[in-house]
Amino acid sequence: MVGPARPSFILFGSSIVQLSFSHGGWGAILSDIYARKADIILRGYYGWNSRRALQVLNQVFPKDASQQPSLVIVYFGGNDSMGPHSSGLGPHVPLPEYIDNMRKILLHLQSLSESTRLMVLSCPPVNEAKVRQNNRKTSAFLSEVVRTNELCQSYSEACIKLCQQMNVKVVDLFTALQKRDDWMNTCFTDGIHLSAEGSKVVVEEILKVLKQAEWKPCLYWKSMPTEFAEDSPYDLVAADGKTTLNPSEWTFHREIQWD
Repeated sequence: MVGPARPSFILFGSSIVQLSFSHGGWGAILSDIYARKADIILRGYYGWNSRRALQVLNQVFPKDASQQPSLVIVYFGGNDSMGPHSSGLGPHVPLPEYIDNMRKILLHLQSLSESTRLMVLSCPPVNEAKVRQNNRKTSAFLSEVVRTNELCQSYSEACIKLCQQMNVKVVDLFTALQKRDDWMNTCFTDGIHLSAEGSKVVVEEILKVLKQAEWKPCLYWKSMPTEFAEDSPYDLVAADGKTTLNPSEWTFHREIQWD
């Protein structure tokens, strides 16, 4: 542990989370936006579904931890929504069970502390043509991956409905990604996982929720204190040669000036 202690934002989910620091991913972008404000902590597990998440829930989020997260962003659903395999193996989880699993996950997270806030990302769409193309490339060692936008949409809508019932903030990724021009080719690396452009959509939607949420304390980045933000004579000397410039809030290095 290092100090001072900062608010912690936990990203919990499957490969959309595990890869969120790759390819200019949304986790990396959030880490940049929240530098000196909050710690973005990754708990992503490639290939996992909601069943496996439940198996480790108490280990990842122990109720007796000395410090509980300020925010947990949860994503499961893409693997659950895959078509079932004839063997009974694989990540597919029937829709009613998926909803029940997600309810249990959210209830557990809500019980961590009164100040722990939740946000859920719903199942995004896929580029079906690219998925079929990848199936042909991996057929020598991997059974066919069945992913359709019909299935993705049904799991997304069910997840959104559950969150609304539980008063949990939710991002409709299925709709948000499709608002981007040529989304099928620009938002994914392989038809399923997010490219840098797809991740920008995710960040935009997350920040929108954080800005509008009536949470106390507010978790929107512009409203949070910056660590060690006081002026110092050791800061860079200004052009007048007499004063210094405090760089603690500078954001000019960012490709996008996030709201």
